[in-house]
Amino acid sequence: MFMKYRGIAVLMATLIAIVPAGVISAQNNGDAAPTNANRLPLASFVRAIIDASPEVNAARAALDASTAFEGAAGRPLYNPELEFEFENADSETRAIGISQTIDWGGKRRARTSLAESERRSVEADYIAVRWQVAIDLMSALAGHQTESDRRALAGVRVDTMQDFATLAQRRFDIGDISQIELNLAMLANTQARMQKATAAANVAEARQAVTSIAIGSPSSEWPQLETTLPAIVASSADAQEFVMRLPDVRAAQFQVAAAAALVELRRRERRLDPTITLRGGKEDDENLVGVNVTVPIPIRNRFTYEVTAASAARRQAQQSASDVMRRAYARFTGALERYQLSRDAWQDWEDTGNVSLRRQTELLRRLWEAGELSTTDFLVQITQTLDTGESALELRQAMWRAWFEWLTASGQLREWLGPEAIR
Repeated sequence: MFMKYRGIAVLMATLIAIVPAGVISAQNNGDAAPTNANRLPLASFVRAIIDASPEVNAARAALDASTAFEGAAGRPLYNPELEFEFENADSETRAIGISQTIDWGGKRRARTSLAESERRSVEADYIAVRWQVAIDLMSALAGHQTESDRRALAGVRVDTMQDFATLAQRRFDIGDISQIELNLAMLANTQARMQKATAAANVAEARQAVTSIAIGSPSSEWPQLETTLPAIVASSADAQEFVMRLPDVRAAQFQVAAAAALVELRRRERRLDPTITLRGGKEDDENLVGVNVTVPIPIRNRFTYEVTAASAARRQAQQSASDVMRRAYARFTGALERYQLSRDAWQDWEDTGNVSLRRQTELLRRLWEAGELSTTDFLVQITQTLDTGESALELRQAMWRAWFEWLTASGQLREWLGPEAIR
């Protein structure tokens, strides 16, 4: 009897070694958060990808342009004008003059305020882009790591089912099992191979998701994500403290400030700017000195519609900022709840489920060796055991996804990865 089931026993021992330790998770380390040193490979990798990202570089170029516009807005609005005059009629007249339009309405200050608010908004957008690239990258890494582990588990399933199919054929040939049991073993073997092919395709798709962000980075350099994540001490009552520091919220607020500055600029543009001209010259032998002041007359266009349009744009920016903040609060609360639930579920798995899976596998092996478990029952139960391993992988993926959502909703990405990863 022992020789008959020795192949299955060896395979089950392999399953015990592979599924809990290598495929599903590392051992539980309690509630202690991993040290920042453990994240250095991930932080360095994220920093390198962010710095090389075309999306980030485009946002950086937009910030450089906005900074240049801010510098330009602080310069004077009007340059002086130089005039020359020569007339040769009954008398010969020669004159030179200089004119300067005066910013009487304070337009320069209003332009500077507008440009500064716009630059701060673009700077917040730039930070948001860097954060989003980091989150997308880590989410893609989590997906690739999960699919790779699922492919490894699918390989164990194929080996297991192939051995069952071989053994079932032998037992059918000697009349130990029925045709139905043999067909079940063959179908299980076929299904396992299909699942392995699907898992391989999913790995390729997950790899593509990473390479679309980490362009030119070989998969051998991709860091592994941690399976032990810190607990969150914050609550919904702390939402305002976290939400007000989010880059997208700050960008929306600066957009409101920019819209208000635009209204002020449009109002100041309605104020009339005089032009003063000083002239000097000669008419024959007599000296000529003159002062000329010109002021535009706002008859044909009083520039009221520009103020009306700017006021409407300010109201739009205010409503958009309110919507951004409302969504940020909802995202904070939802992310907090989802992460706490998924993390608690994962810790329960590491504390009890992981150990139970090993015990179940060992028990099935002993029952099979002793002949106390039929082929059909053994097949069903080992399939359920492997399915539990896949469920654990899905739970781990859900925990990672919830953690990344929390980092985005709370603005804690830089604190977690460290300043060496996110500037």
